[in-house]
Amino acid sequence: MNYTNLKFDKNSVFVVTGGAGFVGSNLCESLLNMGHIVHCLDNLSTGKFENMNSFIDNTNFKFVNGDIRDFDTCAEITKGADFVLHQAAWGSVPRSIKQPLLYESINVVGTLNMLEAAKKNKVKKFVYASSSSVYGDEPTLPKIEGKEGNLLSPYAITKRTNEEYGKIYSTVYGLDTYGLRYFNVFGKRQDPDGDYAAVIPKFIKLLLKGEQPIIFGDGTQSRDFTYIENVIEANLRACFVSSDCAGDVFNIAYGGQNSLIEVFDILKKALDIDNVEPIYAQARVGDIKHSNADISKAREALGYNPQWSFERGIVAAIEWYKEVKL
Repeated sequence: MNYTNLKFDKNSVFVVTGGAGFVGSNLCESLLNMGHIVHCLDNLSTGKFENMNSFIDNTNFKFVNGDIRDFDTCAEITKGADFVLHQAAWGSVPRSIKQPLLYESINVVGTLNMLEAAKKNKVKKFVYASSSSVYGDEPTLPKIEGKEGNLLSPYAITKRTNEEYGKIYSTVYGLDTYGLRYFNVFGKRQDPDGDYAAVIPKFIKLLLKGEQPIIFGDGTQSRDFTYIENVIEANLRACFVSSDCAGDVFNIAYGGQNSLIEVFDILKKALDIDNVEPIYAQARVGDIKHSNADISKAREALGYNPQWSFERGIVAAIEWYKEVKL
């Protein structure tokens, strides 16, 4: 991977919140493979212990079953930490519309706890997951940082609030924070099950079983699907960013655009399936119609140079899902 040339101090300590989740577990694994010390904080509300099976016995790894809504837990795990990669959150726009209070407590209060704990313990860099949902109803494509529209869901509100707190903790408190606006991340360990599962793993599982996936809307809605390795690169590069960029946010994507119909057809071809068609259902409230990222700011400031195209990532993702025998 093109981020393995990043040279951290030999004894650097990373805290990964949500480290038992999809993105977090991939981050933990990559950091451990690079020889670093990793402390994971996760309450397993959406993450899975099995996501850590491949590295749970690594002597450089420590798992803490705890909640980011508890400040003492956040303060304890950040003691002695050099870098915090804050991934813990509840995702899903539709679920946030049903449970706004829960999303506020986890995504906003939890993030604020981690920011305060990182400040207290003098963490060098605080890198956190934001979301393309903060662009709301802004129609301009590609999406450019600084040109956001009206927010469309409680989930989007929580992510935008996190960005504002990140900015404040940099400008007022001197904590180096960097927000990464993820665009529809996919890859190994992404959960295909449940009502709120992401579209790619859900499509793959249903197609492998010969079942029809549901497309909400007419299928022309598009996304900038981003393979997990690109997100790992962005997180690690953010740890090297100049403090001049502290408090800022960056689009993290590949810079492509695929409609859900195109994704469905690509998956069918890759899986050699031609006798299954999707079921179309009513579009979901709060969903953005189109999403495509301008990643020039991340390229310039972070040195971000994503190597995994959608097509390359899909092949790797399918191989993994086949291996785990969905």
